[in-house]
Amino acid sequence: MRAAERKWGVPVHVQMATIYQESKFKSDARTPFRYALGVIPYGRQSSAFGYSQALDGTWDEYLELTGTRRARRDDIRDATDFMGWYMAGSRDRLGLSLRDARNQYLAYHEGRAGFSRGSYNSKAWLLRVADEVGNRALIYEVQLANCRAAR
Repeated sequence: MRAAERKWGVPVHVQMATIYQESKFKSDARTPFRYALGVIPYGRQSSAFGYSQALDGTWDEYLELTGTRRARRDDIRDATDFMGWYMAGSRDRLGLSLRDARNQYLAYHEGRAGFSRGSYNSKAWLLRVADEVGNRALIYEVQLANCRAAR
């Protein structure tokens, strides 16, 4: 996470809060199955996978644009680099501060186009989750500062 912070500028506490929300730090996290007739599984809700819950298309774009062909979504180093890349892009395209965990999360979840349209405004549950991500980032920031002070 420190490497992604150095490379992309995304603070560790913002990365941690987002990963906690997306995967609870489980390397092989996947979205739930969809069911036909309530009992017959017929695929997952999306292609999101790994620590960052990156979608196939966005992950492929990251691999192509960064030239990191061997990166894997279930590797924490690769997942945090992806997250840094995506959030730095949200800063550049949307003007979002890299320290703004709440809005970075909304752009991450909805995609940059969805964020620009304000698609999240009709999703009360997502606004609540984004607030939780923002609050968790603050908690992590304080904890990390105390860890560094104790060294």
